[in-house]
Amino acid sequence: MQQHQPHVAILGAGPVGLDAALACADAGWPFTVYEAADSAAAHVRDWGHVRLFTPWDLNVSRRMRAHLPHAPTGDACPTGDGLVDEVLSPLAQLPALKGRIRYRTPVAGVARAGLLKHEQIGTDTRAAAPFRLLLDAPDGEETAEASLVLDCTGTYSHPNTLGLGGIPAPGERALHSRITRTLPSVNGSFDRWAGTVLLVGAGKSAQTAARDLAALPGTRLEWVVRRPAPDWGAVPGDTLPGRQELVSTAQALASGAHRRVSVHTGAHVHSLSTVADGDRVLVRLATAYGPREVLADHVVSLTGYTGDHTLYRQLQVHECYATGAPMNLSAALLGAAGGDCLTQPATGIAQLRSPEPDFFVLGAKSHGRLNTFLLRTGYRQVDEIAAGYATVEDPRRLGGFVSRTEDPARGSSP
Repeated sequence: MQQHQPHVAILGAGPVGLDAALACADAGWPFTVYEAADSAAAHVRDWGHVRLFTPWDLNVSRRMRAHLPHAPTGDACPTGDGLVDEVLSPLAQLPALKGRIRYRTPVAGVARAGLLKHEQIGTDTRAAAPFRLLLDAPDGEETAEASLVLDCTGTYSHPNTLGLGGIPAPGERALHSRITRTLPSVNGSFDRWAGTVLLVGAGKSAQTAARDLAALPGTRLEWVVRRPAPDWGAVPGDTLPGRQELVSTAQALASGAHRRVSVHTGAHVHSLSTVADGDRVLVRLATAYGPREVLADHVVSLTGYTGDHTLYRQLQVHECYATGAPMNLSAALLGAAGGDCLTQPATGIAQLRSPEPDFFVLGAKSHGRLNTFLLRTGYRQVDEIAAGYATVEDPRRLGGFVSRTEDPARGSSP
């Protein structure tokens, strides 16, 4: 039977997108990476000052090491900047990837050429239609086609909001420009963060910000936490020392041990508004002890992130109603009762599939609202795609893209 080569569109040049690009290069598949920023791993740069909890050996894939033999190894935990400088940026400049990454070209939408979301459900006709991508290129809008699409766009550019129940608090949208929604770097920034900082969130990003802001002598921290009695993500017998240290710091701050830190548990932001001087934000809180007002010089919202699902609103992607992740993978992860990120079970390609043939959500975005994602998990997902599509032999499909037989132990495709 005649062999056909697929063209792969990879959305995002972060760690998982780059690893997917390497897998395509190794397989000899034509591919293009579409990256919104002007360099690879831009979202990692956004939190580049933060040290990961996980060591080099969990953050560099086997493909990355094959292409970059001198990549760091061992148990030391890199910063985000270190990961970019030592691994991700050099990878993006290798001959295998150079010229295949289109920077400053975000994908605005993905569809099936000639088909709407509700048409040709589960048919070979839909599977044979090429994907059509709308690109916001530097010189204007463009379109492109692909026979396989890997959405590796991550979540960091789509933060959650402040209000009760996950919707914006009254006044939040009007004050959008006054709210910091990425993890702030405070090193040498005493003046930048002087005054009162209102911090919202309880996860590891918020804990990191609280630790760093509490160390600034000119900063007063008002920390708002939704849960009445947070466990701060403590893991019994934690094997990641940095994570355990952060949890211990959060617990100490919540105990009232720091004179410039107040932690409001069981509280939420009721509304935000400006005050007469225009320099501060009046934040009204609803707490377990009644209403409270905070005049904040700075507002930092670290309430989590979710991926941009509008990219594939015209595709037949079955999402979990609770997590927002693709249904098969979400069911597998929830079936494991959540658990620690280090103990998440390996999933096969069947769990990565959606009803839309040849479209996959990989990386942090694939976990939706679940906070159990590791880079190692994303690299394993790429392994599954590369192995599952190692044989291309169906000429009825554009590019002949069809997966080989599933591992019976992992089940079959939906």
